[in-house]
Amino acid sequence: MTHSSHTQDRAAFLDTLPPEARTAFTRLGTRCRYVAGDVLIHEGDHAQELLVLHEGLVKVTARLDRDRVWLMDIRVAGDLVGEVAAMGCGPRSATVTACGDVIATVVPRDEREPFLRAGPETSLAVSRMLCDWLRRSDRLRWELGGYPVPVRLARVLVELDATYGKPERNSQCIDVNLSQSELAALTGAGTRSVQAALARLRDKNIISTGSRPTYVRDLAGLRKAAGLSVPGI
Repeated sequence: MTHSSHTQDRAAFLDTLPPEARTAFTRLGTRCRYVAGDVLIHEGDHAQELLVLHEGLVKVTARLDRDRVWLMDIRVAGDLVGEVAAMGCGPRSATVTACGDVIATVVPRDEREPFLRAGPETSLAVSRMLCDWLRRSDRLRWELGGYPVPVRLARVLVELDATYGKPERNSQCIDVNLSQSELAALTGAGTRSVQAALARLRDKNIISTGSRPTYVRDLAGLRKAAGLSVPGI
C-alpha cells in the first residue's frame, strides 16, 4: 500500500515499515467504518487502543477552554492515531473526528504490545513517528510566534498542498475540506484575520476558495508569500 499524498519528509507510518512488518501489522485488531462527524477518539479518555487509518482522513483537535478548540493535525490513510495514549503517556490528549468516510483498524493493547515487543522495527517506527510529530509541533509553534498572519497562512497552505494536494487541471486541489475557522486554528490566528489574508491571496489569483476545496493556482506565488524559496529562481 502506498500513500502518495504524503511528502517525502512526512511519510505515512505504514510506508515506513518493511513489507513483512507492514502486512503483519495491518492484520491486527478489528476493522471499523466511520462516517463524517464520527468521533474515533475522545479527549480525556483513558482508553489505550491504537488506530490505523486505511481510508479517508481525520482531524485531531484539542480543547483550549470552554469556547475554543485547537486544530492540531490532520491524519490520512497509512497514519496512526491515538499513539500517545497507546504508549502509556496518560489519557487521550486530543479528539479525533472523521472528516468523511473512514476505514480504520482498532488495535487493542493486548494485541499491540506483544506485537511491538516481537517486532522491534515496528516499535522503532512508532517512536520515530512520535519524534517527527513533536518536531513538527515545535516548528509550528516557532513559526506561529515569528511571522505575521498572512505569512503563517501561506506556510500552512504550502504544507497542506505538499501533503494533500492533487493535480486538477492547471491547479493543485488541496483535498482537505477545512472550514475557515479550522484553517484559522491551524494558522494560529483569528478567523477574521485569516479571511482577510485569504482574500488577498485570491485577489492575486494565487488561490481560489469557495464551497469547494481550496485550489492553489500559483504555487510559486504562494511560496513567495510564505517567505519560502521558489525552485528555479
